[in-house]
Amino acid sequence: MGARALIPLSVILLLGVYVTEQAYFLEEDFIEGINEKAKTWTAGINFDPKTPMEYIVKLLGSKGVQAPHKLDLKMYKSDDEAYANLFGRIPRRFDARREWRRCFTIGQVRDQGNCGSCWAFATSSAFADRLCIATNQAFNELLSAEELTFCCHLCGFGCHGGYPIRAWNYFRRHGLVTGGDYMSEEGCAPYRIAPCNDEYGNNTCRGKPMEKNHRCTRMCYGDQEIDYDDDHRFTRDYYYLTYGIIQKEVMTYGPIEASMDVYDDFPSYKSGVYEKSDNATYLGGHAVKLIGWGEEYGVPYWLIVNSWGENWGDNGLFKIRRGTNECNIDNSTTAGIPVVY
Repeated sequence: MGARALIPLSVILLLGVYVTEQAYFLEEDFIEGINEKAKTWTAGINFDPKTPMEYIVKLLGSKGVQAPHKLDLKMYKSDDEAYANLFGRIPRRFDARREWRRCFTIGQVRDQGNCGSCWAFATSSAFADRLCIATNQAFNELLSAEELTFCCHLCGFGCHGGYPIRAWNYFRRHGLVTGGDYMSEEGCAPYRIAPCNDEYGNNTCRGKPMEKNHRCTRMCYGDQEIDYDDDHRFTRDYYYLTYGIIQKEVMTYGPIEASMDVYDDFPSYKSGVYEKSDNATYLGGHAVKLIGWGEEYGVPYWLIVNSWGENWGDNGLFKIRRGTNECNIDNSTTAGIPVVY
């Protein structure tokens, strides 16, 4: 019996880390397998195939996906007098970017960076859009995902996830200041976490730990001529939406937050109407901004803005099947109506 070659322990450990961390679902073979079976959508390369699984999972920070048997019916909005203005008319297609063309924030794709702050981006972005609509474009700028992520301690855990409904409640109780994207110096409190994808598609956060929660800064450090206290905007309420009024709500007040379950095929979405693949593996809950709906080759969909940068998906957006509670998205929407003085 011949002597067996001994592999150094350091090599074994290194291989173990590699196998454990690499996101198998970003590899070309896995993506090709998706496309062989998917009927309504197409997968492609959005992330560097060497990206660790841990990084993808850390992006999924919504604790707002609702299980039907756990619904708090008192928190659900099912009607609004303002809906009467629609005269029962729900169009087959609707895109808030076209309905309110001058509100530039509606279609703006943001990047949450190496932080599970999707819950803060989806809610603060929808709030900003609604303010623009309610004020007839007198207010037309971004609200601070930074302040919401790190100052709303009752919302959740900052970069480690949060509850969208609690974010809307925070807007009602405390308000939210303005704040643009990373390094923009726009508004009172711009986002201070760098994007992870450079212009070449490389993941600059690979191998780095998640961003540590920032200290809550109750002052303006972007545009320092803004008064911090005076800059806060508020909502008058906060609520979940029943499925039947989502379209009426969006047509009346503007985009809303939507949470969904994410599976291992979703990070590679490129085009079409997403439906979870058979035998896909659950990764976590994610919050996004719902801005419209339509049909594609007879398949109804929600039109969604993600917060993973413009290089992901369809220029930062995606479509997901509507009406079948795909990934629990039909059950998991939140909103609030802005206070306008």
